[in-house]
Amino acid sequence: MAFSLEQHDPETYRRKARIISVAMAGQLIIFGLLFSMLLTTTFGSSVWLNALGVLLGLLATSAMFAALRERPWMAEMRYVWQLKHHLSRISSYLQPLRRAVEDDNRLALDILTFYHQGMAQLAELNGRTTDDDAERLAEKMQVKVKREALGLPKDVTTFDPHDLSAFKK
Repeated sequence: MAFSLEQHDPETYRRKARIISVAMAGQLIIFGLLFSMLLTTTFGSSVWLNALGVLLGLLATSAMFAALRERPWMAEMRYVWQLKHHLSRISSYLQPLRRAVEDDNRLALDILTFYHQGMAQLAELNGRTTDDDAERLAEKMQVKVKREALGLPKDVTTFDPHDLSAFKK
């Protein structure tokens, strides 16, 4: 299934991310304490029972957020999780993609262009500046020049993970 870049307001994303992080941490603390208290009250005081209570609290918190993941107010968070997942998959194929770009492989050019655009968007959403890594900037410029020379569009807004199967790790 193809993934498309979407536009999201960075301030809204960061605000929601902070709220959700605090809520998740608070929920973990409450569930951990609750389960630890119930276990130690029932079976007696033990470090292992306290640790088990924290583990159960972690599982309950994870289950709660897994259930809430599809809610409309989690759209920005869900999008960023998916974007990070796809960028991570692409990064594991960077060496074969770079070799294919040297041979003017259009699919590799599309994937690397999407990768650079996704990394820039992720940095913007997180309120960071893009890396000043000279190697990555040079690669981005090389891809841009090759795309222009081949008459390909400047931007690539969709990525199909199945396209990576054409490149071996």
